[in-house]
Amino acid sequence: MRPALGLSLALLLAVPPGALAQADLELVGETAPARPDADVTGAIAPAAGASAPRKPSDIRAPLLAQTPPATSAAIPAATPPVAPAAPAAEEASPPAPAPAPSQTRAAETPAPAEPTLSPVAAAVKAALEARGEADRAGKVAASRRRDDDALAAFYAARDFAPLWSKDGQPVAEVKPALARLRAAAEDALAVKAPASLLAAGAPEAVAASDIAFSAAVVAYARQASGGRVDPRSISPLIGLKPDVADPSLALAAVSGAGAQAGAALRAFNPPQPGYAALREKLAQVRRSGGAIARRGAPAIPTGPTLKLGMSDPRVPLIRSRLSLDGRPGGADALVYDTQVASAVADFQKANGLPSSGQLNARTLALLSGPDQSRVEGEIVANMERWRWTPRDMGASRIEVNIPEFEVVVVDNGVEVARNRVVVGKETNQTPVFSNTMRYLIVNPAWNVPQSIIRKEMMPKIAADPNYLRRQGYQAEWRDGRLAIRQPPGERNALGRIKFMFPNDYAVYLHDTPSRKLFGEERRLFSHGCVRVDDPLRFAEIVLGKGWSAERLEKMFGGKERYVNLPRPLPIHLEYFTAKVDSFGQLQLLEDVYGHSRKLRAALGYGDKG
Repeated sequence: MRPALGLSLALLLAVPPGALAQADLELVGETAPARPDADVTGAIAPAAGASAPRKPSDIRAPLLAQTPPATSAAIPAATPPVAPAAPAAEEASPPAPAPAPSQTRAAETPAPAEPTLSPVAAAVKAALEARGEADRAGKVAASRRRDDDALAAFYAARDFAPLWSKDGQPVAEVKPALARLRAAAEDALAVKAPASLLAAGAPEAVAASDIAFSAAVVAYARQASGGRVDPRSISPLIGLKPDVADPSLALAAVSGAGAQAGAALRAFNPPQPGYAALREKLAQVRRSGGAIARRGAPAIPTGPTLKLGMSDPRVPLIRSRLSLDGRPGGADALVYDTQVASAVADFQKANGLPSSGQLNARTLALLSGPDQSRVEGEIVANMERWRWTPRDMGASRIEVNIPEFEVVVVDNGVEVARNRVVVGKETNQTPVFSNTMRYLIVNPAWNVPQSIIRKEMMPKIAADPNYLRRQGYQAEWRDGRLAIRQPPGERNALGRIKFMFPNDYAVYLHDTPSRKLFGEERRLFSHGCVRVDDPLRFAEIVLGKGWSAERLEKMFGGKERYVNLPRPLPIHLEYFTAKVDSFGQLQLLEDVYGHSRKLRAALGYGDKG
């Protein structure tokens, strides 16, 4: 630490020998005061023991820390006073000239010598430089450029020594890591595995092989951890941000795993059982060569849900698929009559679906038997969604699967409640994200969003000036805009209870006075929030011991009342259109918002028609 500029020589001389150096050491060792924890509203805590990914600069930091900081001048230790010198003799020699400042600094801090690189290391350095130049000159993806920059930094931190060979022989990690790279398709990854590793030969060839192997490891880890498709490129209402593996972390983890290098590489894939089940189902579909699809019969086109009495050109195909006799002719052949509806209900019951008799998307997917490419693409798209999901979802949590129209509460890994929900319309989609439910509100008021005021209420107000008063709304002008509030009560659009969790979309789970909509099969009716069937029972579960429906009902009426959850629960608003049920059967759900169609196309499984 340099002394203050105004420090006098007398003060410096008063410092005991070594004290200043000791002060320097203590100050250098100080750390900045810890910043108070912010209110974390958008992340699920990582699993215990997990470490944050290191940036390339973190790897170089220990090397930089070994070089002491340069100082402008040395501070001498204090010395005892010296007696005045005797007068100089007449013939005394003139004093020797002081060395130039630049010569003094050169003597004190000699320039470090450049490390001597081996022929292979020199070839690695040259190859990385050429790779970087090619990246800057060509039109490569930003992710590729970032990976290559991290690759160069990682090799530079080890003086460009090859990572996967030593003394002309492959290291122990090569064989298991190469096996996992070659099996990347099992996890639906598009990674080009190297043919082999060249450990001996011309330095340029060895360097190229080593870098190619590292690049494949980085690509696998990045794709496996969710870096293949940006969720927001599918929809701005998908707020998930996958924790994409840092290239340096991936290289360090795999290159130091020994015989477990393959397992270390595979561990970048999602750990959830739902992902593992889809991975196994993908293998079955590929082994069957499409046997999961119904061969020899034309696929039944998608379309609206068919209900009793509707006419549709798909009805004859449905009759054929269900082997129904007594087919009517003429216009009646297109009618979804009682015979067809009863046969569909029997088919639904036999396949573990609600036997409504209506031909919905789930029933159609099983009945028509889509081709292998469509099934495979749907599985792969949902495996990719698992990569976006937080790795630690919480042993106790809440999950809302939008295409399934249900909310599930899990307590310590066991499902303890399942409720029907109403989600957003196609034009007012429910967002996809994860957060934490912290409290609920009894007797909530509804502050009507400006979008609803503009699009829905203003036309009604224009047609009927008494509309707001008749509906029980309160209105006022605030900051030049009309603000509308619906006070608590039986008619309130949020019902009696609202379940709160911070998010950027102003959505939440809540009760509703529109109970009949829970009887619909396709429950897309809200403005984006999630309406919960039987909210009192749901509140009992999330609040836990000591709470009952009766206790909550006693709080009804009057002003808003806040109730904190004894333990905040992670909540995940999900969009899974393919899942494996408890019987091992693949369930395909309707792609209600079109997210799957876009994701399949991004992954190379675009629809053919």
